[in-house]
Amino acid sequence: MFLDSAGIARTVTRYAKAAVVFSQGDPATDVFYLQHGHVKLSVLSRLGKEAVVAILGPGDFFGEGCLAGQPRRMATASALSASTVLVVEKPQMLEMLHTQPSLADRFLSHMLTRNIRIEEDLVDQLFNSSEKRLARALLLLARYGREDQPLRLPKLSQETLAEMVGTTRSRVNFFMNKFRDLGFIKYNGDITVNRSLLTVILHH
Repeated sequence: MFLDSAGIARTVTRYAKAAVVFSQGDPATDVFYLQHGHVKLSVLSRLGKEAVVAILGPGDFFGEGCLAGQPRRMATASALSASTVLVVEKPQMLEMLHTQPSLADRFLSHMLTRNIRIEEDLVDQLFNSSEKRLARALLLLARYGREDQPLRLPKLSQETLAEMVGTTRSRVNFFMNKFRDLGFIKYNGDITVNRSLLTVILHH
């Protein structure tokens, strides 16, 4: 792996489920690369309302805002499951981006993909019903379109799903039961997503 280059100042850190990787407002000094597990990025408003802005899986970068001069973390990163994270100091990451074309290409692809996702999320929030937003969130979490990965989700509470979709836990519960009754998902604590859930977005 390109992040294993000799002499690179980096550490591998393991986090237990629910452990905080960094908190909103912390100094932004490092870039993180998720090797194993799942990490939640969430933002807390001044009124104390939390919104989940991303669920990350293996192969995702996060905390990269420091590379663009962001002085403090804009979100809190916490482990949804036992996770292994590679931590690279900002100066070392900048050096690697300048000297390792393969890393630079992958990182650029990551950033473009994330920007597209943010734009799609904004449109989703503005124009789609909470039922469609939940269906889309479940498909994204299950890595829909990645043929080499099963459509099984990291363990998530209905509260977390509600924070992602921008609705209430009771509405999430209603739609999850509906999706299960229609055969779109298997849901008994763990969640497995059937690709047929896509019909909720396309035809509903």
